[in-house]
Amino acid sequence: MSTPLAPTRPARISLAVRDSSTMLRRNLLHARRYPSLTLNLLLTPIMLLLLFVYIFGDTMSAGIGGGGPDRAKYIAYIVPGLLLMTIGSTTVGTAVSVSNDMTVGIIARFRTMAIHRGSVIVGHVVGSVLQSIISVVLVGAVAVAIGFRSTDATVLEWLAAFGLLVLFATALTWIAVGMGLVSPNAEAAGNNAMPLILLPLLSSAFVPLHSMPGWFQPIAQYQPFTPAIETLRGLLLGTGIGDNGWLAVAWCLGLAVLGHFWSTAKFNEDPK
Repeated sequence: MSTPLAPTRPARISLAVRDSSTMLRRNLLHARRYPSLTLNLLLTPIMLLLLFVYIFGDTMSAGIGGGGPDRAKYIAYIVPGLLLMTIGSTTVGTAVSVSNDMTVGIIARFRTMAIHRGSVIVGHVVGSVLQSIISVVLVGAVAVAIGFRSTDATVLEWLAAFGLLVLFATALTWIAVGMGLVSPNAEAAGNNAMPLILLPLLSSAFVPLHSMPGWFQPIAQYQPFTPAIETLRGLLLGTGIGDNGWLAVAWCLGLAVLGHFWSTAKFNEDPK
């Protein structure tokens, strides 16, 4: 009796793409049917935007600029940080979704099916990145509605800003997937992923680094959000980027690689 031939490499790639597309559609359908989690996470950056602009805007802008109150300048200052915070908020939902899949038994069902093993994770990652970008567009629209304007950004700078947002979303999503895989339940996954929301508050998103206490500045400076915020701010507003550009890319690539290997290794473990 002849043994079946192993699938060729092109066939394996085709299978992976097909199964990943199926899992992507599944995750997008879940997001559409149960939008409450996404909306709740999206409200956090929007509420912070409105709070800091209309309640603290005059005071904060006077402190940053060293002159009189200028709410328009403060809107321009905080929007890049809030766009990245939106990505962090969205990926918390990814951690919860992955943990749900692991605990309700659907992953065990997928393991028995003839599908590409990594397609489940890839579907979560691609779906989360798409949701992150949509959320960023919505928060950006609110920012524009209340007065945000980009300053002399060229088409190339807009493309670079969009690329940074996608790269940052991909990196945080892989980390969030790993957090979801190691969490015993959805509540724990949400708690484990909370640093993705809190870290922007400890960065240069709302005030410059030099205005922070000296002992706190290294905490704010040596983390992934600050160089990404400063790079996005430079691209959209024409401020100096300096070393922040390559630091932001290095953080994104490092977190993406770490999250990918962590998530893949955890997902491929035999269930206990």
